[in-house]
This record gives sequence, C-alpha cells and structure tokens, in this order.
Amino acid sequence: MADMPIGLRLFPFLTRGNSTETRYKWFKISIFILTFLSYASYHASRKPLSVVKSYFNRTCDGLIPPPDIIINDDNRNTWCDWKPFYGAQAGTILGVLDSSFLLAYAFAMFISGFIAERVSLRYFLAIGMITSGISCYLFGIAYKLQIHSLWYYIIVQIFGGIVQTTGWPGVVAVMGNWFGKGKRGLIFGIWNSHTSLGNAIGTLMASAYLETDWGLSFIVPGMVIAIVGFINFLFLVEKPEDIGFIPPNKQRNNLATSVSAESESDTECLLPQTSKREGNNGKEEAIGFYGALTIPGVIEFSLCLFFSKLVNYTFLYWLTFYIASTTSYSGTISADISTVFDFGGILGGIFAGVLSDYLNMNAVTCGIMLIFSIPVLFLYNVYGTIYLWLNMLMLLIAGFLVNGPYALITTAVSAELGTNTALLKSSKALATVTAIIDGTGSIGAAVGPLLAGVVYSLGNNWTNVFYMLIASNVAALLMLARLIKKELTLIRRPEESHISNIIL
Repeated sequence: MADMPIGLRLFPFLTRGNSTETRYKWFKISIFILTFLSYASYHASRKPLSVVKSYFNRTCDGLIPPPDIIINDDNRNTWCDWKPFYGAQAGTILGVLDSSFLLAYAFAMFISGFIAERVSLRYFLAIGMITSGISCYLFGIAYKLQIHSLWYYIIVQIFGGIVQTTGWPGVVAVMGNWFGKGKRGLIFGIWNSHTSLGNAIGTLMASAYLETDWGLSFIVPGMVIAIVGFINFLFLVEKPEDIGFIPPNKQRNNLATSVSAESESDTECLLPQTSKREGNNGKEEAIGFYGALTIPGVIEFSLCLFFSKLVNYTFLYWLTFYIASTTSYSGTISADISTVFDFGGILGGIFAGVLSDYLNMNAVTCGIMLIFSIPVLFLYNVYGTIYLWLNMLMLLIAGFLVNGPYALITTAVSAELGTNTALLKSSKALATVTAIIDGTGSIGAAVGPLLAGVVYSLGNNWTNVFYMLIASNVAALLMLARLIKKELTLIRRPEESHISNIIL
C-alpha cells in the first residue's frame, strides 16, 4: 500500500465502501480511462506539425501581406512562407524534421522500456507527459520569438521524440497489469482507439489556430498533455497489488497447468499472492533485452510493425499536405478531411481486436487486413481526390485497414507476448517486450515520412509515394508468413490451440 497515489490519500473515500469486487471493477474502469486519455494526449501533441506543414509551404497568391512587408519580385511568391521550410526542397526539409522526432523516438524507446520495468510507472508517465508538453511549448513559442533556425526545430524534435517514448511502454504495462486475457482483443481494440482519437483531436486543435497563430497549434496540445500527466501523478494506480488486490492471470507453476485452463478470468480478491516468480531479494525480476527477443513471435511481429507503422505514420505526417496539394481545399479544410482516416482507424482497431478474439489467430487477422489494404491504397491514389465524398469514403476504408494490424500488434499482441511468463525466467517482461515491438515499429515510422518527403520532392509525384506504401504493406505481410502458416495449421489440430496461445 506504500505506492498508493497521492490523490487517493487525499481523497480516502475513493478506496473505501462497497464490496471488494465492486471496488476492483471501479479501479479497472479508472485505469482504462486514465491510460486512454494519456495516450490520446500523447498523439494529440504529435499531430500539430503535420497540420502546420501546409502553412509552412503554401502559395502566397491571393493572400494579403501585412503592412510591414514590402512586396517585390524577389519575395512575391515566398513572403508568406516560414523560413527555413520553403522552396523546392521544402518536402525534404519537412521530412527531415519528422525523422528527427521519429528516429529519436525509435532508438530511445528501447531504453525507455528497460527503464519502465524498473521504476514507478506513475512517476514515469507523469514526468514523461509534462516534459512532452514542454517540448510542444518550445516548438510553438518559435512563432512568437520569430525563430527561423532549422537546428532549433531539429533539437526540439529530438527532445520531443525522447520524452514521448515514456507513453507506450507505460500505458501498455499498466493496462497489462490490470486486464487479463478474457476478451483481451476487444478490450484493447476499443482502448487503442485513443491513437486515432488523439490524432483527430490534435488535428482539430492545431487547425483551429493555423491561420491566426500556428504557435498555439503546438502550445495548446502541450498544455493538455501536461495537465493529464499531472492527473496521472495524483490518481494512477499502476498495478492491483499497490492497493491490496491480486493481479489478473495469476502465473501458473508450469506449462501444463496453463494449457489445461480453458480461459483465465480476472481474479478479484485480496492479497497476499504467492504465485509470482521472485528473485533472491523477494522482488520481481525484470527481463533483459535479449531474453525478451527470444520469446517466440516477438521478432516477427516487430518486423511486421516496422512496415505497418511506416505506412501509418506516412499518413499521419503527410495526409493533410497530400490533400491540400492535390485538391483546391485550404490547409484547414484538408486537415479536417484527414481526420476521417483517424476515425476509420478507430473502427479498424476494434474490428481487428474482435476478429482476433473470434479466430484466436493474431497473425491471420493482421494478414487479412494487410491483403485488403493493398488495392485500397492504389485506388485511393487514383480516384480518391476526384470527389469530396469519394475522398472521405476511401480514407475511411484506408484508415480501417491500415490501422487494424498496427493497433492489434501494439496492444493485444504485445500484452500477450509480454505476459506469457511461463516461457520466461522473469515475470516482468511486458514493458520490455512492448518497447522492443513498438521501438522496431517506430524505426519504420521514422523512415516512412522521410522517404515520402524525398520521393515527393524528386518529381512532385505522389504516385511513387503510394507505390512505396503498397510495397511496405506487402513486406509486412511477408514478415508474418511463418506465423500465419502456423496458425492455419492449428485449424486442423485444434487440440494444440492452447499451446499456440503461449508459443505465438
């Protein structure tokens, strides 16, 4: 009980009254809501740059210059641009800015997962969210201070990428601590809608200030994530043991016991729990990096996520710019249209979770959605910008199919692999496994927007960018070929299905 959050100590009535079972359920609901809001705010704070890109590199025709700017032949077409993000190489420069954040995020993620297993997740998330808010503020204040140094923006992006890595290992580990395997795909599918919802909210917040003060497009989301981080500090309970409950999915003593269980439900009774693996000092041991890599399925799903996240983040960082450059819509309207992709992603994440629960086959579920996404991406590039209704419909379908595998791998799959501790020497693996999978995916997320910027800048040709995205989805499908074959084989041998849940 020593780790009880300060907010619960200040308001003790929150932990009293009602039955043990009722209090346990209320705490689970609070964890779901807090972690949902936390990661939604993480993504909302990442979205402004993709919206502001259309402001940085826009046409000056038809715009009225302020009184302090004298128009002449030298600046007639560039007076409204924001240096250094202008000119023929604007796409490449903006791609470098994206990758500064994403590469820092990708490589710091591996370290972040290692740290998350060894510190209080409540402090870890609170500090990470407040510093993430600071990074947004530093980018936004550049508007007020008239900062035009490319290196300033790159350094801020690197700082933001590092501190944002606190989010995913933290929230997934907390969710894994509280929620068992029962309907995990559905629960995590609904929960993972925070990503798309955060993207949509971040887009709307950023676009609201785009034409008047783009600095606020960063500062407002930064304030939101910092406030939510402080709320986590006050109220987040990182694991049931901290307030006297036994966690779900108690560890079995051996593989046979795990295989014989038809299903595992959340245990709602009080401590003490004696079934955990402990080290010599009586505390849970955290798994090492190599140990997590040896868990079957971690490498395959990590590589699949590399390509899946490459596609997802290319849309995340370039979709508004793409719509604005291929249609007559303004930057604000283009940003609003791009949110349809995010809402499609919400539905896709939930569908992937439900289908995974029904089929009990994670790799097959991802494979089905990847296969259908390939022709959809091709058709969107060819026909998507002809009519507004067609653009929005195809964006909805594309978001549904592109986000489904990404959402499933980063949530339910990561949680399943990280809690299959019957195969491990350690019982603390969730944050490390999550960091490995998401960190590998984040390298793809860093590569995608950079490649998109370079490919687009080579000939102002979006078709080649879409070919790149289609090739990435094909590669993601190939990474899962062995696991898909194994899961389909088990259809003919259902008696091995329980073992497959552990092995895969």
